[in-house]
Amino acid sequence: MKICLKKHVLPLKHTFSISRESHDFQDTLIVGLTLDGQTGYGEATSNPYYNSTVESMMAEIEAIRSSIEKYQLTTPEVFHAFLLSKGLSNFAVCALDLAAHDLYGKLQNQPLHKIWGTTADQYPTTNYTIGIAPIKEMVAKMKETPWPIYKIKLGTDDDVAIVRELRKHTDAVFRIDANCAWTALETINNAPLLRDLGVEFLEQPLKAEDWEGMEKVMHHSVLPVIADESCIVETDVEKCALHYNGINIKLTKCGGLTPALRMIQKGKEMGLKVMVGCMTESTVGISAIAQLLPQLDYVDMDGALLLKEDIASGVRILNDGTVLFPEIPGSGVTLL
Repeated sequence: MKICLKKHVLPLKHTFSISRESHDFQDTLIVGLTLDGQTGYGEATSNPYYNSTVESMMAEIEAIRSSIEKYQLTTPEVFHAFLLSKGLSNFAVCALDLAAHDLYGKLQNQPLHKIWGTTADQYPTTNYTIGIAPIKEMVAKMKETPWPIYKIKLGTDDDVAIVRELRKHTDAVFRIDANCAWTALETINNAPLLRDLGVEFLEQPLKAEDWEGMEKVMHHSVLPVIADESCIVETDVEKCALHYNGINIKLTKCGGLTPALRMIQKGKEMGLKVMVGCMTESTVGISAIAQLLPQLDYVDMDGALLLKEDIASGVRILNDGTVLFPEIPGSGVTLL
């Protein structure tokens, strides 16, 4: 296989703020794997919370470039195990794993969701994320992009008041993501107020390691709670089942589609609601997530919608949340 690595800096339509950071651009790594005239593309974004940069990922991959280029691809799953044996970070593995899946699908001339035995006839609607900002800006963002489901980022001193004001301007479903900013008591107290404001669920209200607090929340919250920062890799699923109603799987965190598929299966076996989320990826990463749609209860795949400029074509999402799958097999990705 021939491998190509390229850093892109993705400009955002608006400053994106959550409880712990803000940014106007998203650095991302695009990996291309070429074999037999076909090229598969994968992606992993940088993330300061997980100490991952594009430069660090590129350095890891360059260190084993010769091994990758000599590798005889059979299936993405076997390739993923090979990458783990080389000690790569999950973010670097994700970019390579997504590229391998896209390549494999293109070589098989089938979209990934069909290879996995699913059909894209029915799927959950993605939410559209509204980052933390002055309330007028948050309202303006909603009006700019009317959507059936919004994920509202919170973690301020006036969180309930923010949701109450936003509710005046839309009938859309709300999902709340506090990104670890609340305490157990805040979560329990906020839940009934937010439920009455049309909130569907709460995502990661407490710090990732606050399992004792989450046990209290699970006993007293009137809203379901979904794990994000508490659910990173496959071994986290079982523990989350005792402390959350569902899990939000991120491909970059867990290491790609290969472990994500296993996490989805494990989550369902344990009675959890299953969601897959994004990290403000371009259409490269979003198209990979879209292949999982038939297996999910919820999805957050609005990353490319938040960009001022995209770098690829693939899956398209219309203003009503409808997903248009490309005719190209694999993940359906083509770089622009």
